[in-house]
Amino acid sequence: MSAIPLSEEHRVTALARDLCVSLGVVAGLPVWSMSAAEAGDALVLLTRARSQLDALLVRVLGQATAVGTGSEVGLSTHAWWARETRVTQAEVQRLSSLASALERYDGVAAALASGDLRLDQARVVVDAVDALPVDVSEVVAADATRFLLDKAVEHDAKALRVLGRRVLEVVDPVAADAEEARRLEAEEADARARASFTMVDDGHGQSHGRFSIPTLHGEVLRKHLLAIAFPSRFRRDPGGDAVGAAPVERGVTRHRMGLAFVDYIESRPEASVPSAGGVPATVVVTMDVDTLTGGLKAASLDTGGRISAGEARRIACRAGIVPVVLGGPSVVLDVGRRRRFHSEAQRVAMGVRDGGCTAAGCDAPPAFCHAHHDDAWARGGRTSVAAGRLLCPKHHRLVHDPAFQHGLDKHGQVLFTRRT
Repeated sequence: MSAIPLSEEHRVTALARDLCVSLGVVAGLPVWSMSAAEAGDALVLLTRARSQLDALLVRVLGQATAVGTGSEVGLSTHAWWARETRVTQAEVQRLSSLASALERYDGVAAALASGDLRLDQARVVVDAVDALPVDVSEVVAADATRFLLDKAVEHDAKALRVLGRRVLEVVDPVAADAEEARRLEAEEADARARASFTMVDDGHGQSHGRFSIPTLHGEVLRKHLLAIAFPSRFRRDPGGDAVGAAPVERGVTRHRMGLAFVDYIESRPEASVPSAGGVPATVVVTMDVDTLTGGLKAASLDTGGRISAGEARRIACRAGIVPVVLGGPSVVLDVGRRRRFHSEAQRVAMGVRDGGCTAAGCDAPPAFCHAHHDDAWARGGRTSVAAGRLLCPKHHRLVHDPAFQHGLDKHGQVLFTRRT
């Protein structure tokens, strides 16, 4: 058998050249005379031929990359091919990745070369098997590949991708359960690590916020708000507990859910409100008695904000919001010698009056402060609002530190001086 001359063109290159010529010949032929059956046959055959050409194309691309095509002009194979053919760099990269993958998946390469598999289906199969856990056996990977190739006969790439996401459940259910558990635990840990909440007052009567919370807590919040927004949609068992909800999506609007969130905040049971500085973290609304009985004077919040008289009257009895009425009846604030520690009501009243730590120059808010007896309890001091004040932990320690002496300035703020 004689040797092939070095100058003879490779059969693949010759085929490509002949194809260009042949396709050029038929390019101008009219197709109006084709019957329905002929047109259908041509569509199927050309689709299969295109898959076969795609298979050959990615094989040649792999070889071109291996031998350094384009290096003679100082370019990578990808850059040279993109320049010569005007194929985008992104498509070149996708085809190159597939070419590398098909070297590892002989079955996928063979199906593509036979025309039985489309190029986008080949990508789906490769991506799905590559996405399997790294510790699965080669047998499981091979089973997954065969399963997806079998399904590719009746499913397009979109449907095949859905099957690919759950392929491990088919070929190895035990491993699938373990992988799902690992994935969910990782996602939940990541969600908790990324949990965030921001809220800003725009200065025009509204606060705006964003939050990110784990799916579980998001669904809990969503169901609570839906129950408030659509109470009649929730079916209840004989004991009164909500056991389900009818579909409410059509009636759900951002406004309705926003109002439900407002009601959710206002109606929180007082017993469930967390404590800060010994006092439940409630918003304190201070108003004159005239405001409570119908006046127009605005009420003040202990956070520094202001609300209308009507809004103050509306929330005066809501849990989680403590009204302090000046000049009207209220709880007893002076309990004299009957108790050692200031009551919650006394703490609230001191917070409204002092606004935070009473040490000069300190801006610690009421929630961060201790209630201090101006006259020490041990020396006969009374537990009252008038005879007490708020001090942050640092300044409360200084008040009792013999190394410091203290007094009040003209504004009633505590001044400290180190003893010499």
